[in-house]
Amino acid sequence: MKLTVLGKSPAWQDADGACSGYLVTEGDTTLLLDCGNGVFGKLRKFVDYVDVDAIVISHHHVDHIIDLIPYGFALKFAPRQQPVPVDRWPGTGNPARPKLFVPPGATGFFNRVSDSWGTGNLLEDAFDTAEYDPEGRLEIGPISISFTEVPHYITTYAMDLTGPDGSRITYGADCCPNPALVELASGTDLLIAESTLPRPERTGVRGHLTPAEAGEHAKLAGAGELILTHISDELDPGWAVEQASSVYEGPVQVAYEGLQVEV
Repeated sequence: MKLTVLGKSPAWQDADGACSGYLVTEGDTTLLLDCGNGVFGKLRKFVDYVDVDAIVISHHHVDHIIDLIPYGFALKFAPRQQPVPVDRWPGTGNPARPKLFVPPGATGFFNRVSDSWGTGNLLEDAFDTAEYDPEGRLEIGPISISFTEVPHYITTYAMDLTGPDGSRITYGADCCPNPALVELASGTDLLIAESTLPRPERTGVRGHLTPAEAGEHAKLAGAGELILTHISDELDPGWAVEQASSVYEGPVQVAYEGLQVEV
């Protein structure tokens, strides 16, 4: 499997950056994990948006979903998607309609977001939408995805992707320190762990990790490699790597847009 980082910013975008979005390819299968602000434009640098087989959403915070709106508009209104010839496009009776897998109970929320544009159920019209079962597995081409709930401000699911050769990528989504992610990622080849905070939250409910805490999860899981993500360009990447490496001895790097890793 090949991972391409499309966006790695936290809830506020980096300069010229994008929020959460990760492209995973295996053979002819193309998946998008989350689709935050700025991701659709970044996606188009690497693949044709009509060739994405499926999008899987970890939770419905805006920085993980909002570019489904421009994506949906493209699928519904782009010249190539029309039933009659437009300019150089011949017209099609079978427009692209990627699968969109959302967390259980989230369909109503997605419809309300879509309705706010005044265009009807844009996301249901543009995508083949379904709620996934976090107790089961998604099989998308040769890639198998399992889930586990991780603690965040709202219900959130981390994902573990397994390729046909047994290689694994674990995407931790957004979370505070927790054993569930360690268990899901046990023995993974690559852990993508959020590292939003320069230090733990001082008050209130925890919802994010520091780079050192991301390193601790990688260490406990026995991960082969760690990518720190959901981290601002206002933090020095060298400092973040140093923090994670203080507890985890494996390879560590900070995500950047366009980073590609094969496992």
